[in-house]
Amino acid sequence: MSSKVIVITDSQFQAEVLKSEKPVLAYFWASWCGPCKLVAPSIEKVASEYSDRLKVVKMEVDPNPETVKQYQVEGLPALRLFRNQELLLSYEGGITQKKLVEMLEPHLIINNG
Repeated sequence: MSSKVIVITDSQFQAEVLKSEKPVLAYFWASWCGPCKLVAPSIEKVASEYSDRLKVVKMEVDPNPETVKQYQVEGLPALRLFRNQELLLSYEGGITQKKLVEMLEPHLIINNG
């Protein structure tokens, strides 16, 4: 099964995240981060289940200091939700898939009215 999570770098952040048509969940991680390994499957699952309404990107923090600094990523794993170039949501630390979905759902509603 191919991943729906797009791996990006500092240089791709603006095009992939800020200029995206859909809301974007940015997942910041590091290879040495234990909790990141626990959260990764939930990120993959959300990327698959919500691919029609949400774009999911992941960025390794060590090689990408510009974006990490700009969005004040201080703890890992870190999640940032963007829509229309605006930061809607910030979360740092381990998170269950259920809590992740509960946190994202209000921002993914398609408004037809």
